[in-house]
Amino acid sequence: MSEIILPGSTIGIIGGGHISKMLVMSAKKYGYKVGILDPLEESPASQVADWHIVANYNEESALLELAKRSDVLTFETENIDTNALDFLKKFVAIPQGTFGLSVTQDRLLEREFLDNHSINIAPYETAVVISDIKEAANSVGYPCIVKSTRRYGEEEYIVKIDSPSEVDLAVPLVQQGACMVEAFVKLKKELFMTIAVNSDGEYTLFPIVESFHYTDGLLKKVKAPIEIEDLEQTIINQIELISKVIASELNVCGIVGIEFFLTEDDNLYVNEISARPHESSTYTMDACDFSEYDAHIKGICNWSLPKIKQFMPAVTINITKDNYDLVIELLGKKRKWHYHFYQYPKHAEMFKLGHITVLSDNLEETIQEIKHVGLIDN
Repeated sequence: MSEIILPGSTIGIIGGGHISKMLVMSAKKYGYKVGILDPLEESPASQVADWHIVANYNEESALLELAKRSDVLTFETENIDTNALDFLKKFVAIPQGTFGLSVTQDRLLEREFLDNHSINIAPYETAVVISDIKEAANSVGYPCIVKSTRRYGEEEYIVKIDSPSEVDLAVPLVQQGACMVEAFVKLKKELFMTIAVNSDGEYTLFPIVESFHYTDGLLKKVKAPIEIEDLEQTIINQIELISKVIASELNVCGIVGIEFFLTEDDNLYVNEISARPHESSTYTMDACDFSEYDAHIKGICNWSLPKIKQFMPAVTINITKDNYDLVIELLGKKRKWHYHFYQYPKHAEMFKLGHITVLSDNLEETIQEIKHVGLIDN
């Protein structure tokens, strides 16, 4: 049995965004002191943390200070140098480890990891210049999806190319660095599974949810849980087994999120892994007896993990720059909705400003209500 990191200890978090803010609130509930490292002086997590080191994620002296002031270290983003984290292990416990981070921050390593464990992935090719994209698209076929091989965090963009005449749409992505050109998978559903693990290998599963994205890849809404009658039991079993295998083989503690594609033929593909809390499970703050942030803190501190119960079905949608004014108008009208505002400083120019979770016994009716007020169009 690994040692439990007890209340009164200090948790250090690399990153001060909205995920970090919710981690801090969970950690404080369990009696921990929390320090964060983030370049934004008025980052969301700085509003609730005990102390804040203002520095870039990879500034060595700042990371060392964070490590020496903490009993355990965690992170909310993929934008961290794994070599720096390996060095910090000399000074502080890092239960998430670095292998999972190295896999999830590089899509090529992620695909290799999944392939090595016989987990279905869509066919793909790599591209460095625009001519590579043309060749790759010819190889995987049209339509295809172009993504950066490097994960940059929550707000990432993808480009769908339907024909050779649209290849130049990918120029901005290629200019940022190497890309992955992936075959377009015709979907019946996009599904997401969250699993939490502690240092003793104990795990707990959250409900399988259905996620919906904008065409550029940003998350639009999450319906939780997926109606069980919409999934064959064999698919549910596959999702749970694959999630356990991924979490175990990544050798991480805390939250692991896995995004699945389900095709019309009921074939299951893994599209993406996150070795940290993920926005697809923010609904758990209001709809479950323990949130993913609670489970992450419990996991990295090696508490026993509870079986998760969802009290009510829920729909979560993002508050963005585009709908913010409408959300403010709805505050007095939709009084049963759960509003979460992240409070990024205005100069940060974040697209995502918060989220709303609506609890309901009739999700389809609720989604129609959300459409009717103009927050989403489909």
